[in-house]
Amino acid sequence: MLFDSSIRKELARSFGATLVVLVTIVMTMMLIRTLGQASRGSVNPQDVMLVMGYTVLGQLPTILSLCLFVAIVGVLSRMYRDSEMVIWFASGRGLMSLLPPLLRFAWPVMLAIAALSLIVWPWANQQIQELKSQYEQRSDVDRIAPGQFQESSNGSRVFFIDRDSPDATTASNVFIATNEPTKETVTSAESARLETQSGNRMALLFNGQRLEMPLGKPGLRVSEFAEYGTRVGEAQAGGIDDVALKTRDTLELVGSAIPAFRGELGWRIGLAFAALNFVLLGLAVAVVNPRAGRSSSLAFALFAFVVYYNLMTVGQSWITAQRVGMVSFMFLLHGGTFLLALLLLAARHNQWSIRKLLSGDKATRRSAA
Repeated sequence: MLFDSSIRKELARSFGATLVVLVTIVMTMMLIRTLGQASRGSVNPQDVMLVMGYTVLGQLPTILSLCLFVAIVGVLSRMYRDSEMVIWFASGRGLMSLLPPLLRFAWPVMLAIAALSLIVWPWANQQIQELKSQYEQRSDVDRIAPGQFQESSNGSRVFFIDRDSPDATTASNVFIATNEPTKETVTSAESARLETQSGNRMALLFNGQRLEMPLGKPGLRVSEFAEYGTRVGEAQAGGIDDVALKTRDTLELVGSAIPAFRGELGWRIGLAFAALNFVLLGLAVAVVNPRAGRSSSLAFALFAFVVYYNLMTVGQSWITAQRVGMVSFMFLLHGGTFLLALLLLAARHNQWSIRKLLSGDKATRRSAA
C-alpha cells in the first residue's frame, strides 16, 4: 500500500506541474497565432480569446499524453537516480510491480484523452470554423468602421463613412470606390440609409455625386443625384458550405468508407491507444545511468513522443491516399509499439542482455565439449 500511494502521489504532483507548464506554453503560442489571424482579417478581434480557448481545448489530448509520458519518465528517473528503486527492488518488488500503480493513476487520464479526441476535438474545431465563417461571411456594411477605409469581401469596393451615428442603419459623409472589369466608379453622398429589398441589403445614398471612368478609354462621366441605391449584401449570411474534415462527428466518420474520413478516424482513435503505449514506454525507458546526464531519459522520451506522433500523422496521410488500410496501420503502429514496450519491460524485469545471452551460449558450448 505504501508502495502504490507513494508512487501515485509523486506522479500526481509531477503530472499537475507539467500540465500547468505545457498549457501555459500552448496558450501563449495559440494567443500569438490567433492575434496574427485577427490582424489578417480571418478572425473577429472580439473573438480572439474564444478562438484561443477552443484551440487549446482541441489540443488537450496531445498535451495530456505528453504530460503523462513526461510525468512517468521524470518520476521513475528520479527514483533511479536517488536509489529509491534499488530499495524497492531489494524489498522484493520487481519492475513489473510498478505497472499496476501506473495504470491505476493513468486510466482516468487515458479516459479523458479518449473523450477529448473522439468528442471534444471535432466540437471545438466546429466552433472555431463557425466563428471564422460568420466573420468572413459578414456583409460589406458590417465591415465598415467609422473613420476607416474598409475593403469589401471580394475586394472590388472600398467604403468610408465619416463618423458613427446613433442609428446603426444610417451614416453621414459616405464614400464608395468600385473597381469593375470595364470601369471604375467613385460615389460620395452626404448621408445614407440601409434597407432590405427583395432579400438584399441596399444602401440608399442621398445628395451625392457619382464619377465613372471607363478603363482603356478616355473620358469621365460625372452625375449628381438626390437618391441612389446600391446593393451591399444579402439579407442574411449563408450557412457553411464546406465543413472541414476535423469538424466531422466521430459517428459520421465510423459510418463512412471515404479514405479521408478513415484517416481522421484512425488519428482520433490512435490518440487513445498512444496514451496506453506511453505508459508502457515510460516504464521501459526510465533508466538513469549515473555516468550519463540527468536528463538523458527525459530527452529520449521527448524524442520518442515526437517520432510517435509524426508516424501517426504520416499514417493519416497514407490512409487518406489509400496506401494502407486504417486497421492495418493501427495494428502495425500501435500494436507494434505495444509489443515492443512489453518486450522491453520483460527484458528489463528479467535482466536479459546480449552479454548474458552470449556468455550463456559460451558456457553451454564448453559444458558440451
